[in-house]
Amino acid sequence: MVKFAHDCMVKMDQLTIELADKLGEDTRDLKMRVGLHSGSTTAGVLRGEKGRFQLFGDTVNTAARMETNGIKGRIHVSQATADALIASGKSSWLTAREGKITAKGKGAMQTYFADLKNGTIKSGTTTTSDTSFGAGNNDKPASFDSSGRGDNDTP
Repeated sequence: MVKFAHDCMVKMDQLTIELADKLGEDTRDLKMRVGLHSGSTTAGVLRGEKGRFQLFGDTVNTAARMETNGIKGRIHVSQATADALIASGKSSWLTAREGKITAKGKGAMQTYFADLKNGTIKSGTTTTSDTSFGAGNNDKPASFDSSGRGDNDTP
């Protein structure tokens, strides 16, 4: 997921450069903030005029807190996500944030910034660690290829 977030930020930077000619130089100032947290979620399709897929739970709320307390142009991760990255040998991607943040509903939290420039990136498949997707808990981590297609998706 960190690599996916990084790829989105790179694409956003490329797009804002292209759009600056049409929309003005201030467009170059647009940057993304990304927040990641690892844990279980509950998912469902909400019915209505337009059905939409949504994720619910503390994991989603904590990821939102990471984003709101983040810095534009950076990937802000929780301790749980940092632990998953360390367990998968990606500790070089992490830089501890100075001081703890105070997240609404969570209290003081030690957080980190993920920076892929500090580590090496393998292109191709990105596998999430210790993160559940779909309804309830999922014992098997989800895997996504560079097209965004998951291992349970059909072409």
